[in-house]
Amino acid sequence: MPSQFNRIGLWGRFNDDSVRDLAAQLSSHLAQRRVKVFAARNLAKQPTVRGVQLVPKEKLGKSIDLLVAIGGDGNLLRATRVIAGCSVPIIGVNRGRLGFLTDVKPEHMLAALDAILDGDYLSEERLMLEARIRGSRGKGQSLNALNDVVLQKAESGRILDFETTVDGHYVNTHGGDGLIVATATGSTAYALSCGGPIIRPDVAALVMVPICPHTLSDRPLVLPGSSRIEVRVPSGTEGRALVICDGEELGQLDASQTLDIAAAEESVTLLHPKDYNYYELLRSKLNWGRANRSAN
Repeated sequence: MPSQFNRIGLWGRFNDDSVRDLAAQLSSHLAQRRVKVFAARNLAKQPTVRGVQLVPKEKLGKSIDLLVAIGGDGNLLRATRVIAGCSVPIIGVNRGRLGFLTDVKPEHMLAALDAILDGDYLSEERLMLEARIRGSRGKGQSLNALNDVVLQKAESGRILDFETTVDGHYVNTHGGDGLIVATATGSTAYALSCGGPIIRPDVAALVMVPICPHTLSDRPLVLPGSSRIEVRVPSGTEGRALVICDGEELGQLDASQTLDIAAAEESVTLLHPKDYNYYELLRSKLNWGRANRSAN
């Protein structure tokens, strides 16, 4: 059966020797399988990889059937914005420190790609968030996020006050360092370090997690994935509030604006090897059961 992936894109920091070496291996291997390989031209300031055709970043998603992100989870998060709306799945090869999203080890990379080209893989659709700063005169700017949308104070030494509303219902007036709204995918990222729960990626849920709340009773809240969240800064609040989407700044929020957060129209499809196991991934990354294994 012919492969459905005849045009594969590579995404990564090619000025990193380890990433460039893996990209070169992939390019050579895919050429033997008569697969065309592409990369974004605006990454051309970095060293090029032999056999890779460069296209403008905004055209990469429409030029490929599959994207291979080589690097850490942050690298994959950046890649999702490039292919958003193009129905292009992603597989992540881990050259980072943790690798919840980039779950393919470099030594298994070629075998995993061969299996995918042969149709032997698992596919997961992941919800994305859209964050929009809305002013009195219009919708304002927006960004999508696969992991989380973060409202955080811009200055140290100050408490940020803000109000939250879910589906039109007032929830709380918070005080602290900020707020995280995370998808199930992002529940193992920043939200986890702030005491949020781990949510399986196939659960259609969001988690709203306060960052260093001033009140101990201000706890994480799990919401349906269809929820629409509004965040406002009360008038008279001192200090600046920043809105960050997957590490990229969307803008500043003041008392005349509202931060709207809801499920985006676009989603992300992640591909995994057939033996992918989410609980095994958690055990590996979070060191669960390590003491018991060492004792045996």
